[in-house]
Amino acid sequence: MMKKTTNKNHISHHAPNNNVHGSPNNRGWLPRLSPRCSLRDYGFCMATLLLFCLGSLFYQLNGGPPQILLDLRLYLGNSTFLDDHGPPSPKELPFPSQVVYNRVGKCGSRTVVLLLRILSEKHGFNLVTSDIHNKTRLTKSEQMELIRNVSTAEQPYLFTRHVHFLNFSRFGAEQPVYINIIRDPVNRFLSNYFFRRFGDWRGEQNHMIRTPGMKEEERYLDINECILENYAECSNPRLFYIIPYFCGQHPKCRDPGEWALERAKQNVKENFLLVGILEELEDVLLLLERFLPHYFKDVMSIYKNPEHRKLGNLTVTVKKTFPSPNALQVLYQRMKYEYDFYHYVKEQFHLLKRKFGLKSHVKAIPSQEMSVPVPIPMETEEPIEDEEEQDKWLEDIYKR
Repeated sequence: MMKKTTNKNHISHHAPNNNVHGSPNNRGWLPRLSPRCSLRDYGFCMATLLLFCLGSLFYQLNGGPPQILLDLRLYLGNSTFLDDHGPPSPKELPFPSQVVYNRVGKCGSRTVVLLLRILSEKHGFNLVTSDIHNKTRLTKSEQMELIRNVSTAEQPYLFTRHVHFLNFSRFGAEQPVYINIIRDPVNRFLSNYFFRRFGDWRGEQNHMIRTPGMKEEERYLDINECILENYAECSNPRLFYIIPYFCGQHPKCRDPGEWALERAKQNVKENFLLVGILEELEDVLLLLERFLPHYFKDVMSIYKNPEHRKLGNLTVTVKKTFPSPNALQVLYQRMKYEYDFYHYVKEQFHLLKRKFGLKSHVKAIPSQEMSVPVPIPMETEEPIEDEEEQDKWLEDIYKR
């Protein structure tokens, strides 16, 4: 259940300053027009200014980047976002007091939530979680209720739930900073396919409890048959899964296509501080620790603790097998939009890594008769020494 808190945000309204020089009945209070500026020109300028202000307000109410995210990007440097030009960055990192992790299913979210539970106790932030795992698309009233409940949570908070992107500003609330993690789409699909059937190593939550209505022939359905025989579970729109988490609640976000893809990319660009790659989880945690130290400081020491690793191993899906090359070819074709988005996110993530002196190398791929490349997890390396001095200012983050 989501935590209820008593502390609520107080919104202060400032009355406009109505003090003007002179009396309203005195025509002398009107601004004098320059001899070179006619009344028509003056009216045109004022109308243009009004349209600009209205346009700016409309943009902010329809998903413009939250100011805290703009400040963070400015602090980190615009080169992170493919632009090396701009005003100088502020000297102090702003502290986002509202963070949302709208976690994608079967993308390492249980591992991260385990870490967050420990970190919330350690650093004293409010971890707001939800027990609802199977309702990612919300009606307008459900969106309003969720946003209202989250926005009134005690700050600083980190809210996490399996839910598609929510635009807080559309409902008059302050837009939080978003973070997320995704993984190779085929690997995510396979993990979900076998998890629904056989669960993981946690004995208290076995597959029979999770999917009691699943028939035996469906539970033991061969993955290749499911793909090649075009079963619903292995076809679109079921395979169009990751993009809606970033596209949002619009009905078109559910339809596999360019519209949802481009909107998801735009939201990543404007509303997400970081979208990491599960195959490079250690790098994701390193960057989260640097960007959001108030939440993630010391996360690597916890993650590498043997006791935590033991808990993490219990969430590994069991009885997972890999499809045939022909079945893989079909999956890749059906998931072309998912892969377009995955490669976009991966490119942005690697830009961040290079900025902070992190690099990854691919493990040697064993020789096999495969016409489709099998994604291989990447290993994390320590920061590059010759770039370490350039990012020495990062140490100041940890001293605050």
